[in-house]
Amino acid sequence: MNADWSAGTAARARVHAALGEPARLAVVELLVLGDASPSEVGRALGLPSNLLAHHVKLLEQAGVVERSRSEGDHRRTYLRLRSAALAGLVPGAAGGSVTGVRRQASRVVFVCSRNSARSQLATALWGQRSDVPTASAGTRPAERVHPLAVTTARAHGLSLTRARPRHLDDVLRPDDLLVAVCDNAHEELGAVHPDRLHWSVPDPAAVGTEEAFDDAYRHLADRVDRLAPAVRPATEGS
Repeated sequence: MNADWSAGTAARARVHAALGEPARLAVVELLVLGDASPSEVGRALGLPSNLLAHHVKLLEQAGVVERSRSEGDHRRTYLRLRSAALAGLVPGAAGGSVTGVRRQASRVVFVCSRNSARSQLATALWGQRSDVPTASAGTRPAERVHPLAVTTARAHGLSLTRARPRHLDDVLRPDDLLVAVCDNAHEELGAVHPDRLHWSVPDPAAVGTEEAFDDAYRHLADRVDRLAPAVRPATEGS
């Protein structure tokens, strides 16, 4: 028997071991569609903070989960699923179709603070990948879409030429699925719309380079690809 396992096999074994406990699997399934702070995960799963910290540490060591510092409240961190670590495993990056996590919505509305970049790119991506209608909005909308967001969209075969920032109050409907694509919007909303999802995507406008906008695009594309199979129109039967 060959005990000289490849690095890839050993890494997959660590992931399997990390997922081989119900609480850790529940954490991963919670993060398939969106990010969450440790306190949000603990409340959702009913886990005390010390036990949650233990499980999260093991998931981090296995490369399944990573942390990011909030761009809003710098005291907060968010847990993010590293979908690449789950390639070929169950649950996988296909999101709801693999894990059984599903949502119903008449529309998917992406929100960021300024509605000038991330939420606009997410909406354009969603329109390519899902038949469920989509819209975007901001909690403090800018006067125009960021020029580099328009350039980035064009480079990936999308168009934002007709996009305009709008306020969330003028867009959101009761049966929409709300997805906050920035920390500031998520934290500003607080307990409002508690059923929303959160994607902790760094603000490319804060850096202001084409590379930063392309990084944001890639982050959003990965998240949209995970969420799209899990959302069905609200008019469909359960």
